[in-house]
Amino acid sequence: MIVNRSSDGLETAVSVSRTRREFLRDAAGLALGGALIQASPFVRAESVRKKRKVVVVTFGGGARDQETFAPEGQENIPHMLNEMAPQSSFFTHVTNQGILGHYVATASLATGVYETLNNFASVAPEHPTIFEYFRKELKRPLSDAWVVAPSNGFHRIGESEVKGFGPGQGARVILPKRLLGLTSSAGTADFEHLLHDNYETPLYTPALAGGEVELQQLETILKLSIGDFAAHARTLSSPDELSLYIAKRLMREESPSLLWITMHDIDVAHSGAYSLYIEGIRRTDRLCAELWKAIQTEPEYAGNTTMFVLPDFGRDSDFDAGGNGFQHHRTGDSASRTTWMMALGAGVRQGVVYDTPIQSIDLVPSIGAMMGFSPSQSSGKSIRELA
Repeated sequence: MIVNRSSDGLETAVSVSRTRREFLRDAAGLALGGALIQASPFVRAESVRKKRKVVVVTFGGGARDQETFAPEGQENIPHMLNEMAPQSSFFTHVTNQGILGHYVATASLATGVYETLNNFASVAPEHPTIFEYFRKELKRPLSDAWVVAPSNGFHRIGESEVKGFGPGQGARVILPKRLLGLTSSAGTADFEHLLHDNYETPLYTPALAGGEVELQQLETILKLSIGDFAAHARTLSSPDELSLYIAKRLMREESPSLLWITMHDIDVAHSGAYSLYIEGIRRTDRLCAELWKAIQTEPEYAGNTTMFVLPDFGRDSDFDAGGNGFQHHRTGDSASRTTWMMALGAGVRQGVVYDTPIQSIDLVPSIGAMMGFSPSQSSGKSIRELA
């Protein structure tokens, strides 16, 4: 896909960023953060780094400002706007210059390189992932890096095949929806609402790879029997809720230092149902707040965890003749490429908004700077406001 590099596109992106800034200053009381850069709260002591935990949530599926961080969208994100934003450093101008597909965009976020792989292929990222850098350089065990994703297509996200990194050196991947589909005691008719999404069917069960957790490991790792897992799933209304449930169990039982969760409910927008798209945004808003609260109550996480929330990308503008508005993200316009990022917790200034342009691939080197590892093949740059 051709990246929009026109001056009109840049001006639009800057305008979007400034509109987000003004909205957050008015609605959530955030202050402009440019003058505070020299007063970074991060402490570089090695003992602090060893205790540091990072949780990344991709606000997956993409959401536009008019349904989120704009006056007409604020009713859809009450938790993020009223509870989380005032505690955060909020970055209003995050650009994704890569391919706008969910797996490939998430792989780009996880490697710090704009990946060019087939979005629908069962392939590993083409560059080392954040999980491989983290484990290799800091000599961390397999149990210290995890990915939780609702979509079966994400089963290779945990590690690359790059020489010197690769198999066995990345994150363990748990796909709750796939595990549910493999649960023999649970008829698929009971879980149709959890097993389907826009890109797959419950019959899509790719071969185990990249450290993916098998069904029989649920009880050993999560202290959760298959029966309990299936019974709890019956009370949930979405794949993302199931992912959050599993993530909480992981935090309690394994306490990984690096936990990555992909949300995907919002992507129901591809069906063309605006009401379901809004429902997905509201649910994701609630689940992000629930996860942040869980972090505050888990002894291993409270006080030493930094949480990042960011979309993989946006969605098309209503005014681009080549797109379908909220339904897709095919044009590469500013609405689909210019997003935001929220950072909360340990070492992060609270109630500050930054509109300095950054890229989505800057996430990996920024986390590396926090945790003490160097992502040598990343193309991104450490965000100085988090340095």
